[in-house]
Parts: sequence; structure tokens; C-alpha cells
Amino acid sequence: MASALKYIFNMKRLPLLLLMVAAGVFLTMKTLGTEKSSPPSKYEKILQTVGVILAQGHFNPKNINDDFSKKVFHKYFEEIDPEKNILMQQDIDALKKYETRIDDEIKGAPVEFFLEASKVFNKRVEEASKYYKEILHKPFDFTTDEYIITDSKKLKFASTEAQRRDQWRKKLKYLTLDKYVEALELREKNKGKEDFVVKTDAELEKESRVKVEKIIERMFDRYKFKFNDDDKFNLFVNAITQTMDPYTEFFPPLDKRYFDEQLSGRFFGIGASLVYDEGNIKIATLLTGSPAWKSQQIEVGDYIMKVAQGKEAPVELMGYVVEDAVKLIRGKKGTEVTLTMKKKDGTLKNVTIIRDEIIQDETFARSAVVDEGTAKIGYIFLPEFYANFEDPNGARSGADVAKEIKKLKQANVDGIVIDLRNNGGGSLYDVVQIAGLFIEEGPIVQVKDREGKPMIMRDKDNSVLYDGPLVVMVNQFSASASEIFAAAIQDYGRGIVIGSTSTFGKGTVQRSIGLDPESNFMSSSSDLGSLKLTLQKFYRINGGSTQLRGVTPDIVIPDQFEYLKFRERDNENAMPWDEVNKASFKIWNGGYDIQSVKNITNAKIQTSPLFLKIKENTAKLTKRNDRQYTLQIDKFRKEQSEMRATVKELETLLKLEKEMSIAYLPEDAKRHALDENKQERYNLWLKNLSKDIYLDQAVKVIDEIKNQQNLARAKQKNGIKSF
Repeated sequence: MASALKYIFNMKRLPLLLLMVAAGVFLTMKTLGTEKSSPPSKYEKILQTVGVILAQGHFNPKNINDDFSKKVFHKYFEEIDPEKNILMQQDIDALKKYETRIDDEIKGAPVEFFLEASKVFNKRVEEASKYYKEILHKPFDFTTDEYIITDSKKLKFASTEAQRRDQWRKKLKYLTLDKYVEALELREKNKGKEDFVVKTDAELEKESRVKVEKIIERMFDRYKFKFNDDDKFNLFVNAITQTMDPYTEFFPPLDKRYFDEQLSGRFFGIGASLVYDEGNIKIATLLTGSPAWKSQQIEVGDYIMKVAQGKEAPVELMGYVVEDAVKLIRGKKGTEVTLTMKKKDGTLKNVTIIRDEIIQDETFARSAVVDEGTAKIGYIFLPEFYANFEDPNGARSGADVAKEIKKLKQANVDGIVIDLRNNGGGSLYDVVQIAGLFIEEGPIVQVKDREGKPMIMRDKDNSVLYDGPLVVMVNQFSASASEIFAAAIQDYGRGIVIGSTSTFGKGTVQRSIGLDPESNFMSSSSDLGSLKLTLQKFYRINGGSTQLRGVTPDIVIPDQFEYLKFRERDNENAMPWDEVNKASFKIWNGGYDIQSVKNITNAKIQTSPLFLKIKENTAKLTKRNDRQYTLQIDKFRKEQSEMRATVKELETLLKLEKEMSIAYLPEDAKRHALDENKQERYNLWLKNLSKDIYLDQAVKVIDEIKNQQNLARAKQKNGIKSF
């Protein structure tokens, strides 16, 4: 059976459907084997299914052998105890017998490693939870010259109980020192003001310890009440999948539903936003017209203590964070959820609500116009390439961006800026549609699976919705579909890409596969969960991959986050860069010298005192990014003062002295008139944009494009030709 399956999986250009059917047959045959054994547990079913799909479907699978097992073994401990202050080295040593067995568990052996590790972890949590109250009971001596290291890669598990306790002492001392210094500075700032109570150093130090105690107590509540075996198993499976590559990921059912909701901008819930407050989940806002608002029984400021699904027993929210609570409260349309609310007067009240559709339109494309007096520049903000795959009439980023462009054209804008900063990607189909709005028919991206040659995804529409000056804004948080769009615009010479030294560098394509063999894995949702599997890699039409390297903007602007190491190239399990053949495409003729625009703007930025200062301050932050901190108060205050001064100066530099004139289009001005909270957030968004130095630079690039177009027209009018 195994050899037959291997033959099927090795067939060239194997359709995904056949691959999943074959995997289902294989797993069914294993279950129906002749050897007598106990039925596999849920954990074993999931792990074996994941193992088969990884080996037979992943774009570039690593051999699941003892070496792979060792990597997963160590990665799991990094995930479950990143600060290395719960477990001890002796625990790792005792569990080392599983170091080369994980690959066997993936291939069908009984699941034992994570369960044994879980028992040890729970025991150590109980021990560690006794440290913090004892340590925080006494004042700290902040005159001692010592340091704490917070970089997990530099930390080691404690060899003795005394070492582990000292790790906790330093952690608690650091957290207390931070709050204590903050309190001292607040006292200095407000001393002499009416009604301000001046407290002694001892009082402020004690209050700081009490605050830290509450923070740590909440952390241990989460470990004890929320972090169960299922959660630890999810970490274990993802330690396996992300050893393959960073984006192959296991989703339990609730997490999968939440992921889909984020991508589609649509979910079924009660219409309330939540906030974490002193260990409780509190109602922050209510959406006008939503089920929660209509109930007239839920108010802003109420606390949610329990959540029950229909007639099921309620789940206590002790130890839950906001995202956990949200996953419980959301569900299928028309289903019932009962919330146990703690009202402002302290009484408890059960409120039953029928879930309904909630539209997250704040994640959808929106536009505004920058009015320079002599010119108007259209601005389109696209936070993600969203798509509702389950509803053909649902929101799609491709259709929405087209609508915004049409509105801007009617407003007679002189150019368009598309802002993809912090856009992590989304629908591959929609990015092709959006790129096609700016070019004539042609290739947008090349996609390759692990067996075949690249497939070219094209814009098949000869029409161009917008042919005027175009600028694309990106930063190091722009990933995946954002990089496809920016690369296509750059390769065609259709517009100018402006931003940080490079984008994120994610050049892989994933697809969700349900883990239920009974549906032949074709349902992306199943009771066992789903696997978001890396099946393909995409490439620019010039042949190069965006994987690892990202997209280098035409115009590079110093960025305040450049010192952070979080791009794809900073992940040790990232897939490599490579290239394929260049696709055939025609360079856009925009009626101007694009290279001149780049040269002129880059020269201005490189000599700009403003951006030179941003670059200098970013370099300072880079040097301080070693994550080692002093616990001596005078040194700590000096370091913090220098850091804050740098950050404050950066914040000032990043805001324009003279705000741009930017406004909604008339038809959007009252977009959220019925929801004051949402309208206020939109107005604040517009206010922040008016001070944005990066948007200001994008507008200046549009101006330079217009200048170059005017020069080209003048030369043509005078009969001057360039050779």
C-alpha cells in the first residue's frame, strides 16, 4: 500500500484532489490494518494525517527522520517556555529519550512526547507559581549592579532550583524597576500640582511590586486554567509544521474559523469589541444595530465572566485573553450564545443572544484625497487583500479597490497612491485583479508547485481602469500578496514603489486542508482541525522570487523599524531564494522618464536633514537591541532616558510640521454617521494621515512624475527627441 501511494504522489502535476483522496485511502488502510491495536486517539489521528500531508504535499518537504525529530524536540521547548524560567535542564535531559522518537510518532507510533512534557510542565508551573509572591513580598535593592538578559536565544534552562529562582527574581525585579522608575518620574512631573498626592519612594516601590504581582498572577492563571493539553498539543504540531517552513500551520477548528473571519472581514457574533482589564474581559464598544446593541442588556464596561454555547455548560473565562474569548463568543449564524455578565453594580446576569453577521468594514479598502492647492492626489488604503471565499456576493478587495479608483477618477485626481504598508497579504486571485486595473493584458505573477514548471497568472482584460501616475507605499511589514503587487508594478515600470529597504520576503503560497479523511480532506474545516500547507512558491514576472529577499523599493526612505529583526530572512526555517525564467511582458510607457524620477527623489531623501536624523536615531535603537538590561536604578534611568529621548525625537520627526490637507470624498464623509465610535476612529485615521511624512513623500513623487510628464510633452512639442 505504501509503495503504491508513493507512486501516486510522485505523479507529475498531481491534482490536489487526487493527492487528498490518496492520503485518505492510505490513512484508512492504516486504520484497518491486520495488527490488533487500540484505536488511535484524536492526537494520533491528527499527527499521522499531518505527517502524510507534509511528506506528500509540501512544496519542499524535509525528511521526517531523527534529525528532523531533534529540531522539533528543541523547538517545542522554545515555544512552550520561551523565557526558559519554567522548565529546568534536568527536565529536558529526562525527556531526551523522545528526541529521536518524534518522527516515529508522526508516522504512526503512539503519541507520548508532548503528553510527558505536559506533565512535567504543569508540575514546574506549580513550583514556579510559588516564587513570585515570596519574591515580591520584600522590597528590591535597586543599587546592586546586575543585569538581566531577555533574548531567548541567549538564555539557558536553569541547572538548579536556586538558578531558576534567581531567574524569576531578576525578571520580577526588572518589571518592578520599570514601573517604579515610571512612578518616580510621574511624581517629579506632578509635584506641586493641586490634588496630586506625593508618595514616598517606599510607597511607590511597594505599589510597583503590587502591580507586577497582578501581571504575573494573570500569567499563571492562564497557565493553570486555560493552557490545557489541547493547547500544548497545538504548539507541538506547529513545532513540527513550522520546522518545515514558517507558514505551514495547524489550526484547531476555532482557530481556523477565526483565521477565515479575519481574511473575509465577515463573521457571526454579537457585535461587541472586548478589552482585557485586570484579569477580566470587558465590553469596550457596542456596534450600533448589532445583536448585543439590540439586546439592551449589555453595556460598555460590563465584564463577561462565562460563555455558554446553546444549552451546553458555560466556560469560565479565568485565564483567557481577548482573542480566546472572541473565539468562544463567535459562531454560526442563528446559533445561541449565553454570556454571564458582571454588571457595573456587581450583580451577575445571564444574557442570551442569537448570533448574526457582523461586517468588519474597517479592514476594507478606503480612500481619501490630498489637496495640494495646485493638484489633487488620490489615496487608497488597503490593509489586506481580503476575500470572502464562501460567499460569491461577499466583500472582495479586487472589486472594492476598483470602486475606490472610479470614485477618485470622478474627483479628477492627478495621481493615485496605494498604501500597502503593514499589509500582510491575502487572496492571490484578488492581487492579480487589482494589478490588472493598472496595466493592459499581461502576466502578473508566476506560481510553481513542487513538481511542475511555473504557471503564469495573468490579467486577461485589455482595458486599463487607471492609467495616470501611480505610487505604491510599502514597508517591512508588507508581505506576500503585497509583494506580488509591488513587484508587478515595478517590473512593468507602471509606477514607483516607495518604502523601507525591503518588504518582508514571503514568497510562498498556502492552502487550507481539513484533516478529516471521511471528506477526503476537501473540506477546509473539520472537527480535527485544518492544515495551512505550503504548496507553491511564487515568482516575479522578471523571474526572481520575492522569497527571503522581498521587494527593494525604487525609492528607499529611512524607516524607524529598520532595526527590528523579524523579516523572513531572520527565520532559520525560511525557504531559500531562487528564480525561474522571465515571463514575456511589455514595459509600460507612462510618458515620462521613470529613472529620472527615482534618481531625483532618492538624491533628495539621501541628503534630507530630516531623513538623515531618522536614520541616525534608528541606528541608535539598533545598537540597543541586544535585549540586555541593567537592574541598577541610576544606570537604568540613564538608559531609559536616552532611549525615550531617541523614540520621542523619532515620533516628532515622523510628523509633518505643516499638516497636509486631506479629506474624504463627499460620498464617504458620513460613512459611519450611525456609529459614533467608528466615525471617531475614521476621523482619527484621517488626522494621522495628514501628519504622515511617508505619505507626504509619496505625494511628492506623484508631483515629480507630473513634472517629468510635462517635460516630455514640452520636448515632444518642440520636436526634441531623446536617443
